[in-house]
Amino acid sequence: MLLSDPNRLRLVAEMHARPGSTVAELATRIGITENAASQSIRKLRDQGWVRSEKAGRMVHYEVVGDAIVHRILHDIIGVGHLTAADRSDHAHPVTTD
Repeated sequence: MLLSDPNRLRLVAEMHARPGSTVAELATRIGITENAASQSIRKLRDQGWVRSEKAGRMVHYEVVGDAIVHRILHDIIGVGHLTAADRSDHAHPVTTD
């Protein structure tokens, strides 16, 4: 049910591909408003799929390192990883919850 919403699914895939993204970055990349992204991220956090780290006034998000979540993303949905070169414009790794 959690991933039945297209925005949540796209957000999870984007957070997995680009860990450490902000709400504004995620919203821009998938083409939704920041408010819609925030609401979807809140649901994903409530279910334990996403974690965040606050750095000053910015909050950075990433998908949790859970094996089940990882398997769903890769084996079922087909999400891949970006290479280091693909991520050169974005370096905000999240390390804590």
